[in-house]
This record gives sequence, structure tokens and C-alpha cells, in this order.
Amino acid sequence: MSQNLNVDPAELAKFSELAHRWWDTESEFRPLHQINPLRLDWIESCVPLAGKTVVDVGCGGGILSDAMARRGADVLGIDLASKSLKVARLHALEVQTPRVEYREVSAEALAEERPGQFDVVTCMEMLEHVPDPASVVRACAAMAKPGGWIFFSTINRNPKSFLFAIVGAEYVLGMLPRGTHEYARLLRPSELAAHCRAAGLALDRSSGLEYNPLNRRYWLSGNTDVNYMIATRKPAAGAQEV
Repeated sequence: MSQNLNVDPAELAKFSELAHRWWDTESEFRPLHQINPLRLDWIESCVPLAGKTVVDVGCGGGILSDAMARRGADVLGIDLASKSLKVARLHALEVQTPRVEYREVSAEALAEERPGQFDVVTCMEMLEHVPDPASVVRACAAMAKPGGWIFFSTINRNPKSFLFAIVGAEYVLGMLPRGTHEYARLLRPSELAAHCRAAGLALDRSSGLEYNPLNRRYWLSGNTDVNYMIATRKPAAGAQEV
């Protein structure tokens, strides 16, 4: 499978082992639960989700997918971790989340199957876990409708991010399991921006995400040194670059 898909089997195994804990807000996924309202509101500051068709790439247990559906979007969450998807589906049934479904399919495969069909594409905390992030960016761009929004979030690659996101979060504070992130796979904003431009996307805005370990609070800022998000748009029909 790994020879044909843009996936690292070790990464899938890592998340599969923790799948049953996706919706435990005090588990290893606590940081995702804490930042979810921030990233959800940031997405909606760009585009209201109500009535939109959305695909959430690398949805995991469905934390963001579920939240977007509750904001009125019709959401398809996709992932290649079977156990995580089972947890996402079970949670949706338990809490009766409307307008959300989940599929085990790669971004690249869905882009071939459903090109230009989504108003919004989200790919959050996922690019740093795949062998070829540029391929995922291209797929996300292909899935968006002309004029559609594509959102990414990931971790910067520099000494500060190594200290905070890996040493601090994984080894000192124990916020994440050790080995969650591999430094060499982290993406500088300039690299992600280059992937986006190569895929024909226009960068609209960006935001940093900061954390205070003393009060255990996250907030959005203009500082993209460690965690950051970018919002891009696919050119509208008839607005091709010359």
C-alpha cells in the first residue's frame, strides 16, 4: 500500500494505536480539542461554513469535521487510518452529528474522483505526517471549486519549533507522545507557500497559534514561528493567471 499511496505506514500505525482516545479531551489529543475552537472560528472568519460542501483531509477521529458539520456545512472527512475513521463514525452516531460522513480514501484518489466539487478544503495537522506534502497540496487544490477556500495548518521548521513543538511538547510537558513529530518533515511557511503557488492557489492570509504552558491556554497571533495556519483560494472561473 505504501508504494502506491502518499502515506507512511509507521504514521498510520502510530495513530491507529491511539484511535480509541480521539474523543477523550484529557488524552494525547487534548491539544487538538483545545485548538479546535480557535481554528474553526479562524476558518469561519474567512468563509461562513453554513451551506458549504467541505472535505476535511486527514480528519483522524473527526474533531474538526464534526465541528464544521455543526456549523451547518456538509462535511466529508477522509483519512487512511481505518481505526480512527471507525471512532469518527461511532462518535457521529452517538452524538447524532448531522451532515457528516467519513471515507477511507487518500486525498489524491478523491481529487481524481471528485475534482472541483468542494467549497472548502481543510488539511490541518496532517502535512507533516506524509512523505510528499506537495502532492497533498495539489490534491486539495484539485478538489476545490473555482473560487473555493483551502486551509492548511502545520508546524514550522526551525530551532524554536524544535524546542517548543518537539522537545517541550513531547519530552518535557508530555502533551504529545514522544515521536509524534519528525523534525525533518516539518514545513517552513515559505515552503508551504511555494507548494500552494505551484498548485495554482493564491495565498490569502496566515495566522500563528501560540501556547502558554503556565495557564495551558492557546491563542491566535501573528507569530508563525511554531504552529501556523494559512488560508488560500483557488482562482475563480475566468480568473486564470496570464
